[in-house]
Amino acid sequence: MKNKYIILIVAVVVILLGFSSAYIVDETEQVVVTQFGKVVGKTKVDSGLYFKVPFIQHTTYFPKNLLAWDGDPGQIPTLDKTYIWVDTFARWRIVDAIKFFQTVNNTTSAQGRLDDIIDPAVRNLITENKLIETVRKSNRELDTYETGLEDVKERPSYKIKTGREKITHMIMKQSQPKLKKFGIEIVDVKIKRINYVEQVRNSVYGRMIAERKQIAEKFRSEGKGEARKILGEKERDLKKITSQAYRKAQVIKGKADAEATKLYAKAYGVDPEFYSFTQTLELYNSTLDKEISLVLSTDSEIFKYLKGYSGKP
Repeated sequence: MKNKYIILIVAVVVILLGFSSAYIVDETEQVVVTQFGKVVGKTKVDSGLYFKVPFIQHTTYFPKNLLAWDGDPGQIPTLDKTYIWVDTFARWRIVDAIKFFQTVNNTTSAQGRLDDIIDPAVRNLITENKLIETVRKSNRELDTYETGLEDVKERPSYKIKTGREKITHMIMKQSQPKLKKFGIEIVDVKIKRINYVEQVRNSVYGRMIAERKQIAEKFRSEGKGEARKILGEKERDLKKITSQAYRKAQVIKGKADAEATKLYAKAYGVDPEFYSFTQTLELYNSTLDKEISLVLSTDSEIFKYLKGYSGKP
């Protein structure tokens, strides 16, 4: 019975020692083994099962894949004295885990070292080049079209000498030697965003607004001119239609009057005396009323049809 307890205790101790001495390295990890704070052996970079001295040796895990660094946006003056906000990012990895462990020890401290090295490199390269060098990477003609500016003379083009892509390579070239002693390798550096500072941005927006107002005023003046042209054509067409209608109406009226005169002449030609009588009656109606007084001789020709009138029908 006592032997069984001894065997059980030994088995438990062996299991504990096995668990404390064995460790697994994942495909995305690398391990540094230390003993009393000093590195023992080489970095374990291949995935698999490994063993160490239990309770004496310790394992420190570091990522083997790419890591991200995101710089803080900062205000930087360019060579042509234009202040801009520059936001950069980088991808890095640990290539020497032992150096990394002995210098920065963890990724949080490494991020601080990257800030201290990459940010000054970015500032140096931005200040050594003009704004357009940090924006463009080639002299390719821009295929942009802006409404209202078709007639504006072509602005003088600036020839790119360095370009944005070369600037990022130069940032890497300046930063990498300083990071090598930490066991860090920069894989890539990119400028994520470039923008004017607020004061310059307001000035740029003001100029853009002024240009758009100028274009809008040009459109308004062209529209007013076109409107006047249309109204002039309308007035011309209206007068033409009115004159043609008036002429046609006068022609019709003249023909009607001629036809009426012809009919009247034909009718009155049958009895000239009756025609004279009706015309005299019309003259009475138009000239004689209660407010008009006339002094005429009884021999007047106008009263020839009243001389024989007795007042009775």
